[in-house]
Amino acid sequence: MTAPRLLIIGPQGSGKGTQGERIAQTYGIPAVSTGDVFRANVKEGTPLGLQVKAIIDAGDLVPDELTSAIVRDRLAQDDAAGGFLLDGYPRNLGQVGDLDAFLDGRDEPLTAVIELSVPRDESIQRLSLRAAEQGRADDNEESIAKRLSIYESETAPILDVYRERGVVDAVDGVGTLDEVFERIVVALTARGIAPSA
Repeated sequence: MTAPRLLIIGPQGSGKGTQGERIAQTYGIPAVSTGDVFRANVKEGTPLGLQVKAIIDAGDLVPDELTSAIVRDRLAQDDAAGGFLLDGYPRNLGQVGDLDAFLDGRDEPLTAVIELSVPRDESIQRLSLRAAEQGRADDNEESIAKRLSIYESETAPILDVYRERGVVDAVDGVGTLDEVFERIVVALTARGIAPSA
């Protein structure tokens, strides 16, 4: 049985947050979402949260050093010992290096990278809908387009690194939540990663 040390990657609006939660529940592992960690800190008004809020409000991304430190701290916690699901990290080649250094030091490489493929217009449509439903100020059309461009230029190249290692499973992210989740389970099962009993 392979330990589920997973990474889920997809453009904003691909449904990776929702699928990530289902994967975490099904496989009995914590979902480590940098976005959730950042939002929790912003909500609690921590020094980190105030720092992150200023960066996000400007439409920029949180610096790598800060993000990597937060992720290392989270992965070192006891509940991540049997596996984890990363969502939103690493998002560029520098962070891949940081994550590799951390995981190599523990002899715990990633076992699978789930790539949710969603066309750009579908992402924009979903994010616009979410903004209207949730009143999320960071989901206006300009910031959505900016974040998708950053994803395409910075995050997409990390998939090439993981493809070379043979750990990427491309999953069609269009369909019902159940259909997409079923595709993910099939891909992981093929790698010997079974749901927790």
